[in-house]
Parts: sequence; structure tokens; C-alpha cells
Amino acid sequence: MQILKLYQPFFDGGNWAHVLTSGKDWMMILTLILMECLLSVDNAVVLAAQTQVLPNKDQQRKSLVYGLWGAYLFRFIVIGIGTYLINFWEVKLLGGLYLFYLVYKYFYDVRHPEKVAAEEKKKEANEKEKVLKKGKHRLSLFWRTVISIESMDIVFSIDSVLAALAMSNNPVVVLIGGMIGILCMRGVAEVIIKLMEIIPELQTMAYVLIAIIAVKLLVSLPPLNFKLPDTIFAIIVFSTVAITIIFHYVRQAHHGKRIP
Repeated sequence: MQILKLYQPFFDGGNWAHVLTSGKDWMMILTLILMECLLSVDNAVVLAAQTQVLPNKDQQRKSLVYGLWGAYLFRFIVIGIGTYLINFWEVKLLGGLYLFYLVYKYFYDVRHPEKVAAEEKKKEANEKEKVLKKGKHRLSLFWRTVISIESMDIVFSIDSVLAALAMSNNPVVVLIGGMIGILCMRGVAEVIIKLMEIIPELQTMAYVLIAIIAVKLLVSLPPLNFKLPDTIFAIIVFSTVAITIIFHYVRQAHHGKRIP
């Protein structure tokens, strides 16, 4: 019964009606979609690369589709549990510290690109070796690839779910934002990659926002108990995006480069 209570908000028609008709909730949903796309685009590229071991385009497409449905199911399960756990101050503290760790790791990797490249190359080789490993298998290459994609998808999505729960405590808002974000990220990954090549500052901006989310989570702990209104937070996010884009083009103009 306790488990059923965790998922009750997902099946509450009144909650869905409120979210779908609330301008404030839609602003938060758009914020979640933006964060999902910015944080997960590299993951989409990695997942797509994993399908290259399959012999034809049809199997590659199917493996990604099955992986997508698996990602949806995992999000549903984790959001329900996470919505309950995020109410405990110990979980909030650990979540905030973990988000700060992600920010630290990103800026550390930026300063040490050679180490990152070596680690990624080794990791990619290990993943391919696992999938292509010869010998007797109960599962076909296709299903082994699907399982590999799904396991990586689960690892990748933990960061996004934690950040989303720190932004909104309504599981329906988090679910809608996450589902649409996953679909957009998978469907327009190439477009997002191209945009981030044109404006590389967007990736750094995403981790600045993660730091802001971590602060938002930590200041909600006792004795501060400060809750930043969702509307104000959404304004901060979109203002940060606008400032980042303006900064990019001002810097381009300052250096006398052609603006794309």
C-alpha cells in the first residue's frame, strides 16, 4: 500500500488537469525540457554509437526505440520513489552535494581534456568488447545491445532525475518534462549538437545552472527552509540562457570573427 501511495499523484486526474492548465507549471516543464536536452545530448550520441555493432539500420533503429521505452519506464519508477525520498533532508543534502560534484567534474574535465579523451576511448572499447564478446550467449547480439543501451540510459538519467526533482516537487511536472525532454533529445540530437558547436558556452551554462539547482536544494534544508518560487527559478534559467547567447555573440564580435 505504501508503494501505491508513491505513484498515486500520477493517476490523480485533478493533479494532471491542474498541471496542464497552469502557466507556472508549463514554464517549469519547459525549463525541465531545456535542462534535459542540454545535459543529455552527449548521452544520446553515445547511445547511438553503441548501435553501430548491429548489422543493419533497421536493427539499429529498433534497439534505440526499445531503449526509449525502457527509459520511459525507468523514469516513471524512479520519479515516484525520488519524489518520496527528496522530502528527507538527508537525501536533499546528499543530492545537493552530488550535483556540486557533477559541476566540479565537468570543469575538471574541461581543464584536463587529454585525460577525458583517454578514459572515453577506453570505456568505449570496453563496452564494444562486452557486446561483441564471442562465445555462447542465450541472448542474440540485438538483445545484448538493447540491454547495454538500457543500462547506460539508466546511469545517464540519474543526474537528470535528481536535478529535476530539485527543481519541482510535483511528480507530474517532472514526468512530463522528462518524457518530452527524452523524446526531444533523441529526436533532435543532431540539431542540439550543431547548436552547441555554434554556441559552445551553452554546455558550460548547463553546469552553472546545475550549481544553481544545487544551491536551491541546499537552502531548502533546515534551519533555512527557503523555497525559491518556481516562476522565479524559471526566469533565472531562461535569463541565464539569454545572457549566455548574448555573451557568445558579443565575444565573437569583439574578436572580429564571423557570427554564424
